[in-house]
Amino acid sequence: MLRTERLLLRPFDGSDIPDTQASCSDSLTQRWLPLPRPYTLEDATSWCTEVAPALRESGDGIHFAVTDSLTGRLMGTVGLKKTAWQARTSEVGYWISPWGRGKGIAAEATRAVAQWLLTEHQFQRLELRAATGNTASQKVAIGAGFQREGVLRNAGFIHTGRVDLVLFSRVPDDPE
Repeated sequence: MLRTERLLLRPFDGSDIPDTQASCSDSLTQRWLPLPRPYTLEDATSWCTEVAPALRESGDGIHFAVTDSLTGRLMGTVGLKKTAWQARTSEVGYWISPWGRGKGIAAEATRAVAQWLLTEHQFQRLELRAATGNTASQKVAIGAGFQREGVLRNAGFIHTGRVDLVLFSRVPDDPE
C-alpha cells in the first residue's frame, strides 16, 4: 500500500467491483483505453479479483486501486506493466473515475508510484505513454514529474484504430 496526502493506493478487492464497472463503462475512459465494450459486471469482477492479483504475482506489474483516504471510495487505478526487473524499467498507466476527475488525483497517484518505484525499488526508468489527442493524460504526465521525449508514431490502439503516442519518462535523477 502507498499513501499520499489524500489517497490510499491498495490492492483491488471485491468492494471495488461496482465502481470499476461504472468507471470502465464511462465514455471518456472507453475513448482512450481499449477495454471491453460494453464493460460488464463480469469484466469488473474478473479485473478486481483475478486479473489484477495475477499481474502482481507474475511480476509483470502491479495495479493499485486509487481510493479516497477518507471515504475509501475507488477514484481510479494506477499501475505498472511491461516490468523488466533485470533492466529495472517499467511503464505506468492509469484511469480515473468520472467522479474523481479534475482534482489532480491521477498526477498525485502516478507521482507516488513513480517515487516508490524509482527510490525504494531502484528502478532506472519509468515510461508513460499517452495518445496525442489525450491532452488530459499528457497534463497528468507533466504534473507527475515526467519529461516529454517525443512521439511514437502509430504505436497505440484504441477502439477507433491506431493512434500516435507521446512518450514521457522519469529517471532517478529527474527533479521531484
